[in-house]
Amino acid sequence: MLGALLPFLVTRQIFAGAGKLLRTTRGVRFTMSQRAEHIWEGVSSATTRSRPIVNTRDEPHADAALYRRLHVIAGDSNMSEIAGYAKVGVVGALLQMLEEGHEFRALDLENPIRAIREISSDPTCRRRVRLANGRELSALDIQWEYLDKATQYARAHGFPPVIDRAVRMWEGMLAGIEKDPMTLASQVDWVAKWQLIEAYRARHDLALSDPRLAMMDLSYHDINPARGLYNLLVRRGKIERVVDDAAIAQAMTKAPATTRARLRGEFIRAAKAAGRDFTVDWVHLKVNDQAQRTVLCKDPFVHTDPRVDRLIAGL
Repeated sequence: MLGALLPFLVTRQIFAGAGKLLRTTRGVRFTMSQRAEHIWEGVSSATTRSRPIVNTRDEPHADAALYRRLHVIAGDSNMSEIAGYAKVGVVGALLQMLEEGHEFRALDLENPIRAIREISSDPTCRRRVRLANGRELSALDIQWEYLDKATQYARAHGFPPVIDRAVRMWEGMLAGIEKDPMTLASQVDWVAKWQLIEAYRARHDLALSDPRLAMMDLSYHDINPARGLYNLLVRRGKIERVVDDAAIAQAMTKAPATTRARLRGEFIRAAKAAGRDFTVDWVHLKVNDQAQRTVLCKDPFVHTDPRVDRLIAGL
């Protein structure tokens, strides 16, 4: 399964890359992905010693007999809600297809690590990389092939509405990239950032190595709504949104109602109100008292649990 996903994860940076001014011994250049240059393996259980595209460490944060964890490391942190939604939703679509036996073997890359760097360095999205079978395709070509397979699957079997929305966003971004990547500044982070940097550089006649441009590179990602270049673009109406500010504010204090997060949220809220010392992680809810009462929540899709109700009542 991982082999089938790798070509997609390597090439999705054309719409999900966050952009970066990369400093090298040969100078500074703009790249689509922040992480591409830091990836050294395709699949590995190591996360710090040798950064892989996918980490296989057996840590499912759930019942290991029922669930496995897909830990993707080669993905940038997006500010764009469109890119972020598509980045996660399309992987959900591909996983649904893979779990039902669909295959993508014809897209295996000869060298995924070399490919992820080569693609990142080409904002035209036209540079070709070699596949294991000898074919040469661009990142856009590979993405179109994945989309074609997803579209065929959708016609025959269908995706859930939230996944279907991501697939439609994906298709729209690929169409924009094929026409001209620079038309996607309202959706794709690396395009928006590149246009801001280029405009400022041209206006002040700066080299890409100028520290003011490095500051712009970082400032784009400032998550404070009152600061940051991305947020400036949002206020000017130049960025397409998926959710509104009211929904974001609500999500900061109210957990999703249909997942394990609801149980965690209710327990934390009750423990704080009672002034009790507690510990919470992915699966454990624990009251740190003499009894050391603990509830183990191993199913991420269970949102009601009488054991948690009793734990809260005992606070």
